[in-house]
Amino acid sequence: MAPTRILLADDHALVRRGLRLILDAEPDLTVVAEAPDGAEAIEAADPDGVDLAVLDIAMPRMTGIQAAREISRRAPKVRILMLSMYDNEQYFFESLKAGASGYVLKSVADRDLIEACRAAMRGEPFLYPGAITSLIREYLQRNRDGGRLPETILTPREEEIVKLIAEGNSTKEIADILVISAKTVDRHRANVLQKLGMRDRLELTRYAIRVGLVEP
Repeated sequence: MAPTRILLADDHALVRRGLRLILDAEPDLTVVAEAPDGAEAIEAADPDGVDLAVLDIAMPRMTGIQAAREISRRAPKVRILMLSMYDNEQYFFESLKAGASGYVLKSVADRDLIEACRAAMRGEPFLYPGAITSLIREYLQRNRDGGRLPETILTPREEEIVKLIAEGNSTKEIADILVISAKTVDRHRANVLQKLGMRDRLELTRYAIRVGLVEP
C-alpha cells in the first residue's frame, strides 16, 4: 500500500524539519511538500499529489484555519490536521468548522502526530483529551440553549484585512500586501466594523485573537 502523502505547512523552517523527521521515519507516511504560510499551502494542496495537509494554525498573511477552509473547498478529498501551540477552545472549534479532522498540540506532536495522521486517513477524528472535554461541554451548552455555533459573518477578504490590522499593519501596508488600493482597504474595514458592531482597531484586534486569526 502506498504511503500517505503529506503537505506540511508551518512558518518556522526548524519546526517543519523536526516534524518531517518524525513523519518520514514511518513507512506509511511521507512528506511530499512543504509550505511556509497558508497561502502557499493552498497552492500546494494538489489532490493528485497530496492526501493529507498538516497545517499550523498561526502563520503569516493567512492562518492555517483560513487555509483549511479554502483547501476544503478546492480539494475536498485532501484530509486536514491542525497543529497548534495552544490548548484553545476557540481555535479548536474554528478548526473543526473549517474542515479539519484533528487538532494536535505541538508540545506533544512527537507522541500524537503519527496517530493523528493515521486516524485522519481512516476517516476518524483525532482529538486530544482537553479538546474532547471542550467538545462535550459545548455540546451540552448548545443543547441547553437550543442554539447553534454561529458561522463567520466575514468574507475571506475581510478576514484577511482584520488579520493584517491586528498584526499592526497600516492601511498603506495592507494595500501593498494585498495589491489593492488604500481606499478599498478603508471600505473593507468600515464594512467589518459595521458587521461586528465595533468601533476601532483595538476591538478588531481583540476579535482577531478571539477567533484565532492571530495569536494572543
